[in-house]
Amino acid sequence: MHNISPPSNTRLFNEAFSWLELPRLLLHAPDLLTQVRGKGERVLVFPGFGAGDLSTLVLRQYLAYLGYNSAGWQQGINTGDVMAMIRTLTDAVRKQVQDTSAPVILVGWSLGGYLAREVARELPDHVSQVLTMGSPIIGGPKYTRVAALFKDNGVSLDMIEQAIAARDTQLLQLPITNIYSKNDGVVAWEACIDHKSPDVEHFEVRSSHLGLGISADVFRIIARQLSKNQLRLKNP
Repeated sequence: MHNISPPSNTRLFNEAFSWLELPRLLLHAPDLLTQVRGKGERVLVFPGFGAGDLSTLVLRQYLAYLGYNSAGWQQGINTGDVMAMIRTLTDAVRKQVQDTSAPVILVGWSLGGYLAREVARELPDHVSQVLTMGSPIIGGPKYTRVAALFKDNGVSLDMIEQAIAARDTQLLQLPITNIYSKNDGVVAWEACIDHKSPDVEHFEVRSSHLGLGISADVFRIIARQLSKNQLRLKNP
């Protein structure tokens, strides 16, 4: 158990201003467009709970502009069926790596970030790095604004938390970039902190949760981390 609570109503109010990240993104475009370019590395972007590939379109287009071979997860809407999605995504990533003979990079927003981490845990030789944005890696939905929804459907949040903790005993050994915001009105920022992985870097931004997918600060961090970690992996 952790001393963490879902975001307050005050923080949830921040989500109403998520759209303000878009003009900031345009304002910072000159800098973002000059970030170090990729070399065709495959990047898969997983959406959050209740969202699909449309929600990650702007980020994927930016990564494509930088020279990465970016794609959505192509699984429709993220329904929150975590164990089923882990199996489905693990199979999809395994097939993709077999087809290309090169590991993939996984980027995930919110629950999508948790799924990215778990796929990497299942396939450590198939994933080169993981980047997450506002992802509840502690407690699953327990410390989020959707906790009540799971409770109302008879789901035990304590059991989910225990299952997550059990999986965490198998440490992730690959580079992890963990982006979080204390303004997040959906996921408690404390639940986003990775206290266990040996190769994790945390970056705090000021975005709302819904704004993370169009945040100039997030895009800049992702671009720089992709470049830095790919270079480090090639020249250990």
